[in-house]
Amino acid sequence: MSKLYFRYGAMNSGKSTALLQAAFNYEERDQQVLLAKPDIDTKGDNEIVSRLGVTRPVDFTVGPDEDIYVAFATERARVLRSTGVDVSCLLVDEAQFLSESQVDDLLRIAILEGVPVLAYGIRTDFQTVAFPGSRRLLEIAHSLEELKTICRCGRKAVFNARTVDGRFIFDGAQVAIDGQDVGYQSLCGACYLEESEGVLNNGRRERVELSYQAGPDADFA
Repeated sequence: MSKLYFRYGAMNSGKSTALLQAAFNYEERDQQVLLAKPDIDTKGDNEIVSRLGVTRPVDFTVGPDEDIYVAFATERARVLRSTGVDVSCLLVDEAQFLSESQVDDLLRIAILEGVPVLAYGIRTDFQTVAFPGSRRLLEIAHSLEELKTICRCGRKAVFNARTVDGRFIFDGAQVAIDGQDVGYQSLCGACYLEESEGVLNNGRRERVELSYQAGPDADFA
């Protein structure tokens, strides 16, 4: 049975580079692959862009309400017609931007169509809150692999901090593609808390106060 893999890491951990290397490894063995990404990722337009400078066009992009299963089937049929060889792997970049239902379809593609799916992305946004696509991948992927990078202090980076005009900010929309004004730094927990002055998730989730009675819960007495 083919599997759904989620390879995640903080910004600058080499996710896109690893995806392009995986695609090369398949093709070096005369196997066909499909590359995809959500169309909300406007960096590079319809290309996957590695920070090493390597780029490659995707075979298809996925809109927020688009059926990724149908898009995959369409592109798979095109590859089979043009090459006579079936697709051996689907590789998805920036998978955090997928919807939960689209991630569910990635699992269906792996299991029902027998095509391995390698999804690459980050776990959490700049406020340390999980993206819907990443959360669902963490829930259902057969295999989880962390791609590591380092913080400015030398520790392992785990969070993605947003900067605007060189200053750290901790409020704003969940999605802002890095570009001329917006940037990101990968930070360890200590450096993130230093910059945010101890704040996590910036109030995105209400704190729930739990109180316990002195006696045992009646349901368990």
